[in-house]
Amino acid sequence: MLDDAMKSQLKGHFTRMVRPVVIVATLDDSAKSRELAGLLADLATLSDHITVTEKSGGAARAPAFALTSPGESIHLTFAGIPMGHEFTSLILALLQTGGYPPKVDASVIDDIKAIEGDFRFETYYSLSCQNCPDVVQALNLMAVLNPNIHHTAIDGALFKQEVEARQIMSVPTVYLNGEPFAQGRMEVEEIIARLDTGASARAAEKLKDQAPFDVLVVGGGPAGAAAAIYAARKGIRTGVVAERFGGQVLDTMAIENFVSVSHTEGPQFAKALETHVKDYDVEIMNLQTATRLLDHGGLFEVELENGAALKARTVILSTGARWRQMGVPGEDEYRNKGVAYCPHCDGPLFKGKPVAVIGGGNSGVEAAIDLAGITSHVTLLEFDAELRADDVLQRKLRSLPNVTILTSAKTTEVKGDGNKVTGLTYENRISGDTHEVELDGIFVQIGLLPNTEWLRGTVALTPRGEIEIDNHGATSLPGVFAAGDCTTVPYKQIVIAVGEGARASLAAFDHLIRTSVPEAQESKAA
Repeated sequence: MLDDAMKSQLKGHFTRMVRPVVIVATLDDSAKSRELAGLLADLATLSDHITVTEKSGGAARAPAFALTSPGESIHLTFAGIPMGHEFTSLILALLQTGGYPPKVDASVIDDIKAIEGDFRFETYYSLSCQNCPDVVQALNLMAVLNPNIHHTAIDGALFKQEVEARQIMSVPTVYLNGEPFAQGRMEVEEIIARLDTGASARAAEKLKDQAPFDVLVVGGGPAGAAAAIYAARKGIRTGVVAERFGGQVLDTMAIENFVSVSHTEGPQFAKALETHVKDYDVEIMNLQTATRLLDHGGLFEVELENGAALKARTVILSTGARWRQMGVPGEDEYRNKGVAYCPHCDGPLFKGKPVAVIGGGNSGVEAAIDLAGITSHVTLLEFDAELRADDVLQRKLRSLPNVTILTSAKTTEVKGDGNKVTGLTYENRISGDTHEVELDGIFVQIGLLPNTEWLRGTVALTPRGEIEIDNHGATSLPGVFAAGDCTTVPYKQIVIAVGEGARASLAAFDHLIRTSVPEAQESKAA
């Protein structure tokens, strides 16, 4: 399965193993089992540390394989063939099972090893999901480091009966000890916090000890990363507090318009941003949600959801945006039960089923085109009288035989049976008639909503919730700047956000050198 170039690359990686890895395969007579057997055989030829054995009988899932090491209590299993986005998860699992140290903070490793109890995780993923690897890799790492933690990563497309029995309609979906645990992308720190209720309090205590920053960046997307780098290069005390480092880029599939990078993917780009920021003396405080911004006359305070507060002489707001919701009855009730926002992640779960796409812009039309190749039928609903997507996309969409386009269509309700989506109703805005469409999935693609609710009454916002800024990135509050998708700057693009982050950071530095700090604040900062 692996070409010569990939084998050569992996052979170099596997030299980092310091202990043997035993792959225990569970196979049947299916074509997929033969495919997995070929992959495992290839891997075994690349390192003397890797051996493959086969387990016969009594297996709940096949094809599957477990990773372990003699003398170690490691419970890590892949059910399926982890290629696509999960290939990296496989390689990391092999390396870590083989004793290669993970690239996470020592405190995180200590927290994982300290977890007590019996935890049996199952993660359902799809090979096209760019968010799934983060969850799979986090739980794999925990299974390698802590014998109390078991993890099985399951390809939902390969084990359809399981997916349907558990009514899984969104990936990643995680079960713990047979019960639903979480859905969506998670970092290892988030999982630890959910298992260890004291972790959040300890994190808050650490943050309370932080000295005031010269520049505090709120948000860790492209704008926030650029702002942090430009501030740190000035030699001033810089911090980044982010709900999730990488921001919405983590949910982006392909990036092909970032100048000088012909192609990359969202999670890969986000990791590059974080690596670049860490090249400098920047305090990164991830998985933290800002809830309030206070002005204490020259020293700002950002309150966090966990009860901690951070102080800074200047603040750069780069909180980005999130998918806009329809705001109709049934949407919240059936989120992740048929209502989805990522066609790349969740599309494979609706193979052969009828779905709808809400939104006729580029994102909506691109989603409809992608889904038409997987699902039985796609109904695209656009609120306006005509589609807003580029002509080339519209022509492609109209050429597909299993697509219905409805314009002047206002979605009014998501229908369901209590467990999953069964359809939607919409109103024809011209005739006023109401119609119902039977389907199994609804993909919402109607634009972005800035993450600025917590700033209302603090800085000037537009009716759409965007932060109003001038041509230096300054907000209505002196000393507070903003950049990226949360602002009034048009054209929400990664390359523009990076430039805006740099501009806001330079403006913040200019503000610092031109603004004297009151004596009381200087002594407080010391």
